[in-house]
Amino acid sequence: MSGRQQGLSAGLVVGALGVVFGDIGTSPIYTLQTVFNPDDPHPVPVSDANVYGVVSTIFWSVMIIVTVTYILLAMRADNDGEGGIMALITLLRRRAGREGRKTAMFLAALGIFGASLFFGDSMITPAISVLSAVEGLKLVQPSLGEFVVPITAVIIIVLFLVQRRGTAAVGRIFGPIMILWFVTIGGFGIAGITRHAAILKALSPTYAVEFLAGHFGIAFFSLAAIVLSVTGAEALYADMGHFGRRAIAFGWLWLVLPACTLSYLGQAALVLDDPANVAGPFFLLVPSWLRLPLVLLATAATVIAAQAVITGAYSVASQAAQLGYLPRLRVAHTSAEQIGQIYVPWINWLLMVSVLTLVFAFRGSAALAYAYGMAVTGTITIATLMFFYVAHRIWPKTPVWLLYCGGGLLLAFDLLFVAANLTKLIHGAWLPLLIALTAFTVMTTWQKGRAIVTAQRKREEGSLREFVDRLRTDPSLTRMVPGTSVFLNRGKETTPLAMRANVEHNHVRHVHVLILSIETQPVPRVPDEERISVDELGYADDGIVHVTVRFGYMDPQNLPAALRLLDPARTEGELELGQASYFLSKIELRRGDNPSMAGWRKRLFIATSYITADAAEHFGLPRDRTVIMGSHIDV
Repeated sequence: MSGRQQGLSAGLVVGALGVVFGDIGTSPIYTLQTVFNPDDPHPVPVSDANVYGVVSTIFWSVMIIVTVTYILLAMRADNDGEGGIMALITLLRRRAGREGRKTAMFLAALGIFGASLFFGDSMITPAISVLSAVEGLKLVQPSLGEFVVPITAVIIIVLFLVQRRGTAAVGRIFGPIMILWFVTIGGFGIAGITRHAAILKALSPTYAVEFLAGHFGIAFFSLAAIVLSVTGAEALYADMGHFGRRAIAFGWLWLVLPACTLSYLGQAALVLDDPANVAGPFFLLVPSWLRLPLVLLATAATVIAAQAVITGAYSVASQAAQLGYLPRLRVAHTSAEQIGQIYVPWINWLLMVSVLTLVFAFRGSAALAYAYGMAVTGTITIATLMFFYVAHRIWPKTPVWLLYCGGGLLLAFDLLFVAANLTKLIHGAWLPLLIALTAFTVMTTWQKGRAIVTAQRKREEGSLREFVDRLRTDPSLTRMVPGTSVFLNRGKETTPLAMRANVEHNHVRHVHVLILSIETQPVPRVPDEERISVDELGYADDGIVHVTVRFGYMDPQNLPAALRLLDPARTEGELELGQASYFLSKIELRRGDNPSMAGWRKRLFIATSYITADAAEHFGLPRDRTVIMGSHIDV
């Protein structure tokens, strides 16, 4: 459960509206149109009964999946305020007992595949969302159709270029736009409902049940399109660290859900009025003279839809790196108030290239619709399964029968959507599965390779205490030279490889040696008086000390500046920090003959290691006084 609760404020709610709800809030643009698309391989005939059934199924799907599964349940299971599948994986690791370890390991692997599906979602969402909005130009002026793809590409490029300003800045810009968007679609939905007020009866679940049970042959295939109404549900959960559960729940229940519901009902009333309106019920809901302004507003809203999954992808990638499934990525924290508001450059540019590729390859939102559904249903189903396992651990007083019954019903509902989308495998559903399989392979390969390298590195580093003891008992091992040397290390249990190499090959050591480890605390800033702790490593007169430097997540991790806070009385003498040499241990990975992994996985692991963030740049080390001492490890 969370140890970091976030309050509710108007700023957070507006920011959440501007970042989190874009994806699910723009679903009314294309969902109903896709369900009744006559070019679908399994078309739904337009009839009064089917329109009532479809709209009722859409409404109750949103209620069950988004409101119940995510807002009311899943978002209460967080990892220190962070949500999403990666947070559930962390909770699994913490809460799994000895008897449930195998189950937890299986679910964790399944969760990694779910996170991989979310990366696919993060690539498809910007493409389909922006395309669907810009395609509204065809209804304004058919001759503008040839400009849809170029305009979409320009919009996407600009969106990714502004990401470095941070989600807080983006949210402040987008929040008012999304408020206008939801008020607009809700208002036009009400106008549509007045044409056929009886459509309000579709809010009764009996119409959904009758549609699914009485016309299952049609209804089952329609679920592959109906699921588009819940796209963005996982982004709500993954983005929880950016704005907090309360702000997201408030925005959903009081604005987003009512506005989307009114829009769906208004579009359905329009179709009942004239079945020909299924060609574009969202844009045809407004007078012709207002369609161009609506296209512009829809385009802005779909840009925000892309923003929702982009920020979610940052969160997933950052948490994956912390859990050891990805290498250390350069992560920029963009807010002093919210630890979850981050920008990950490498992920940003990877997504931009991928999204542009999809836009130019598919060239239309309809072609991407079924790819979209497969990514969404797979992610939601895995998240639901993992949540109920975690819930059994973190809420032990909850009756087991209630968890099994509730979880079983929700999973059955999710699996029905998965089965429907699998029927569209050859129509585009293969795409997110391919993306997910690729990402899953990269992450699991990195995890396994990292474990192999860590074990080998520990064997080569050896005990730090024993190494210091040996230097003291045998002074002839090294020649003392003036100055101060700083060796970065992961902790104080093992010897930095650079220090061991300096002693064993160069046979020298400086008068003052600092072995430096870094800890990042879950607070914005650490006061100077709490930043540093020193361990003499058993001897108070040998000039070798271990220093732990603590940073808050918003503190610049500038090591030279932090070391100036050291008290000479605690470092066994005055340090020459202005001329200190910094030593980094650089590990060169080589493909060895040991059967630890398949040859292709070894090559993949080594290739992935090249995206690791540069340590000297990250920690603000002076380039002219930084020495990189290499070593190699065979994988």
